[in-house]
Amino acid sequence: MSKQKSELLQGTLDLLILKTLALQPMHGWGITQRIQQISEGVLQVNQGSLYPALVRLEQQGWISSEWGTSENNRQAKYYKLTRTGRKQLTDETENWKRVSNAIEQILGAS
Repeated sequence: MSKQKSELLQGTLDLLILKTLALQPMHGWGITQRIQQISEGVLQVNQGSLYPALVRLEQQGWISSEWGTSENNRQAKYYKLTRTGRKQLTDETENWKRVSNAIEQILGAS
């Protein structure tokens, strides 16, 4: 059975980026690869969505960035979660659980 790739709901990408960066600082390509890997290929993030989200998250103070050298010896911007970002991740995670539970209740209603 082939896995269907899914588009991310608006707002979900921010949560996934914050969670990914909670594990370790990463560059943009690494973030997309990690999300795809953990979701077993179901979720894919395109560059056109990722980089505007990273800029927005940095403007909100939830992540910070600095230039470094990637695994293949290229310059890359590395992003990491800030203290404010960790709190936002907690808040967003709680909200996601609340909303997804409500959706499950609706889908399970007969």
